[in-house]
Amino acid sequence: MVLFTLGQLLLIEAALLLLPTLVAVLYKENTVLHFLAAAGISAFIGGALMLVFRKRNNVIFAKEGFAIVSLSWLSLSAVGALPFFFSKEIPSYVDAFFETVSGFTTTGASILTNVEALSKGILFWRSFTHWVGGMGVLVFIMAILPTVSDRSIHIMRAEVPGPIVGKLVPRAKDTARVLYLIYVALTVIQIVLLLFGGMDLFESIVHSFGTAGTGGFGVKADSIGGYSDYCQWVITVFMVLFGLNFNLYYLLLIRRFKSVLRNTELWVYLGILAFSITVITLNIRSMYTTSADAIRYSAFQVASIMSTTGYSTVNFDLWPGLSKAVLLILMFLGSCAGSTAGGLKLSRIILLFKMVRNELRHLMAPRSVNSVKVDGKQVDQSIQKNAVNYFVLFMFIFSAIFLVLSFEPYSFETNFSATAACINNVGPGFGAVGPAESFAGYSPLSKIVLSFAMLFGRLELFPMILLFSPSLWRKK
Repeated sequence: MVLFTLGQLLLIEAALLLLPTLVAVLYKENTVLHFLAAAGISAFIGGALMLVFRKRNNVIFAKEGFAIVSLSWLSLSAVGALPFFFSKEIPSYVDAFFETVSGFTTTGASILTNVEALSKGILFWRSFTHWVGGMGVLVFIMAILPTVSDRSIHIMRAEVPGPIVGKLVPRAKDTARVLYLIYVALTVIQIVLLLFGGMDLFESIVHSFGTAGTGGFGVKADSIGGYSDYCQWVITVFMVLFGLNFNLYYLLLIRRFKSVLRNTELWVYLGILAFSITVITLNIRSMYTTSADAIRYSAFQVASIMSTTGYSTVNFDLWPGLSKAVLLILMFLGSCAGSTAGGLKLSRIILLFKMVRNELRHLMAPRSVNSVKVDGKQVDQSIQKNAVNYFVLFMFIFSAIFLVLSFEPYSFETNFSATAACINNVGPGFGAVGPAESFAGYSPLSKIVLSFAMLFGRLELFPMILLFSPSLWRKK
């Protein structure tokens, strides 16, 4: 079942590669053959896997779900890197793999030093990987394939970011469709609004892909800095919107407004955004001509980092230490569970805080019995345990990656922020990997390690950890 599903995914990737092929045809670029070659390889391998493993068990349990997710993302990135490599626009396959993983995981970290030299087809594919990876590749398969079992909820739980994943509607397949309809609608609205702001159609589509997937790949060296104030505000608003839990949009559609207003994570998210924008605006006010500029730059960068999009309008690496400290904290916090953003997720942070508060109360009154509640509902012990385990594993993996990077000839600030930017799927960091720089200077080994850091972050650690566990592959 794992290999059969992998075959389906590769066939779908072959079809997706035809979109940038069409863009290359429209702009009369010689990358057409490179995209067709990559699509052909993907289709051949996918078709062979489906043919060989067509006699499979349709039931997907939790174990199979984790294996499907981790192997699918690795395969998707390995094949998706081929157009970059074949075209020689990224000559090194390791660099191409890094760029592709960064795209599909919606990280936005780049090894490119001159993005404006890329062809239109490659630029389109680069940003399209954000859009595909944003909601989840396997969720996409569930939404479009008629043969997917309802036990595929195990795939959603392994792939969708956040500590608690359930169904919006009775069938997991219908849940996937609901999520993608909302996702597509918001993307189209943003494209239209950016067109009104003077962006051409190609740039509007590319930047909307980057915003929707909270990825951050653009088409210019200065990211969004060269566009109008209107376009910057539109992207700011949509970065905030894509950082919200998509369940809230569904609740709005079915008119359950009270459930939305009672959502703790929503108000914590908006509160942290407002507080961070205020602090940074006051801190950087003297650096800019008007207060309006300071507010716009601050709001854009806070929304970009907290939603883990990674776009920039200014070089925030030049900001004062307080502003950089706020942005670094936001890298770790991330946005809401069930969004396209990375980071630890606010729902998990809220849960951990409530658990600590509950423990402090228990220390003061040992005989008291206090349950942990979120949005008025008692949180199961297994979910609490999962949150603690996740946090401990996160810190362990973060430390291990940071130690590996410490062998590189870069400063503590650069290596620490590079690790934080990749495992939290943010993109740019500080120092040599700041918004005006790239990850090109790291060694091939460090780029591979950072590629896995991005996958660990996007897939919430466990699928990638279990991939290397012998028990995952042991027969029942």
